[in-house]
Amino acid sequence: MNIGERLREERVRLGYNQADFAAIAGVAKTSQFNYEKGERSPDAAYLAAVAEKGVDVLYVVTGVRLPVHAGQLSPEGAELMHLAQKIKDSDMAILVRMASAFAVANDQA
Repeated sequence: MNIGERLREERVRLGYNQADFAAIAGVAKTSQFNYEKGERSPDAAYLAAVAEKGVDVLYVVTGVRLPVHAGQLSPEGAELMHLAQKIKDSDMAILVRMASAFAVANDQA
């Protein structure tokens, strides 16, 4: 997975479409699109702006996530993590595909 793919993953995780995320970061929607396609790389000002909205910039840049402590999650996020630990791998793959479909639908909205 490259920087653009991880950036898209973070945007989707936070519930933003490309246009709204671009506005938060102070760039054009086409720039956001190019970042996510891997055709361009975001600069430090962009990364600082999206970090303020909760993007895990270390993950976007390096592909490494630091462990999240339960106290850092919303109640819904904590419940989701608790439930995810009980899901079989075969079922998890189905859920990941469903979440991806929701993300694509949100991008088109």
